[in-house]
Amino acid sequence: QVQLVESGGGLVPPGGSLRLSCVASGSISSPNAMGWYREAPGKQRELVATITSGGTTNYADSMKGRFTISRDNANNTVYLQMNSLRPEDTAVYYCRTILGANDYWGQGTQVTVPS
Repeated sequence: QVQLVESGGGLVPPGGSLRLSCVASGSISSPNAMGWYREAPGKQRELVATITSGGTTNYADSMKGRFTISRDNANNTVYLQMNSLRPEDTAVYYCRTILGANDYWGQGTQVTVPS
């Protein structure tokens, strides 16, 4: 079993920044690829960014240049630095990792950018 716990969400004005954190615990013996996803009201959950165990990153087009994913393997933590936030970034942000046949998600953290 793996547990993912996100933190760092909140209310931020347009143009502001937030840094989300996701700590993985449980049956993780070595760093694994991890990702951030988000789900806005009335919309499907979508990819934000992923990072491999070696640090290779991938971003959704709308996040490139504004969001940065990074990780601290020693502490099993992945971060999402979000800059120049927009009202359309309002969503619940989830952390995810896949180990073998198991797909793990955190409980999510709310990010709200008022219009």
